[in-house]
Amino acid sequence: MKYTAKIEIPSEAFCREESTISIGKEGIGIPGRMIDFSQLSGLKPINHAVFLTLMDGKEVKISMLGFSFDGFWEELVRCFGERTKDALFIEEEKIMSCEAEYEIPGNSIMDRTAGRGRVELYTDSVVILPENSHAVRVPLCYAESVVLDGYLIRIRMRTGETFMVGRMGYDTHPFAERCERQMQQVKKRRAAHLHTVQTQEPFTEKGLFRTDEEEAYWLAAYGKQGCAVELFTGEKAATYLYHFQDREKFRIRLEEAMEAVGSHRELIYLSDEEMKEKPLYVMAVHRSEAVLFLRSCSAGRIIHSAAHAEKLKQFLIES
Repeated sequence: MKYTAKIEIPSEAFCREESTISIGKEGIGIPGRMIDFSQLSGLKPINHAVFLTLMDGKEVKISMLGFSFDGFWEELVRCFGERTKDALFIEEEKIMSCEAEYEIPGNSIMDRTAGRGRVELYTDSVVILPENSHAVRVPLCYAESVVLDGYLIRIRMRTGETFMVGRMGYDTHPFAERCERQMQQVKKRRAAHLHTVQTQEPFTEKGLFRTDEEEAYWLAAYGKQGCAVELFTGEKAATYLYHFQDREKFRIRLEEAMEAVGSHRELIYLSDEEMKEKPLYVMAVHRSEAVLFLRSCSAGRIIHSAAHAEKLKQFLIES
């Protein structure tokens, strides 16, 4: 939809009293440019004006929307959230969606953050969608418990991290009950599916992508400080290589990262320059600990060819 408003970008001495603004699936159209959602670190409404904070620190102020303000803000938040979910590769069935308080534990991307925003329950995850770039997908297959504590739902992960959502009004108890049920179901389905996967030399460990991808799985082979991961997704093209310091910590993070990223392998090996041509992948890097982890320890690929087996053997020996 299109809106008429005043646009100001102080850092560029840009100001237009009456401009046409459009909101689309991938970003916001303003005079002379498109602000892709991958460029945004946060959205904020203040005194009937909307402030867009960009990743480079610049700020865009949109004001004088008049009676269109509420509609503009709602559409902006909705489209930003939908694009964020694309960047988190969420394709599963949605079960519930509510406004809720949330608390996200700190990690290497950000410090602990809390606030109120959209929280959604899917068949295999809980997705927290703040009005900034700190969105997170919480995989229920790696949750140890879902506990309702008063009006707060605490999701404790196997790593010890705890995500909190709650104060959803009448939706709090149903959300907690359905979340716990989905956790049990997804664990049961994954265990049954993983049981059918067979390892083959030199691969000694196995794992799954998203639970609904029943035909897809991966196998891993380890050297002293190197790991080779073969993807079985119907398109065998390469074996992906990684370096690590602590094998057990790497193994746990690898399992979680493969579940989060799935078969989107370009995210791992594209250069920073090449990534700029793919805004959705840029969003994924900013929002996914899994993507950052895999990119940080990537050691390249072995393309499938006649020399593949020998190259893989050599990597495992040398690493």
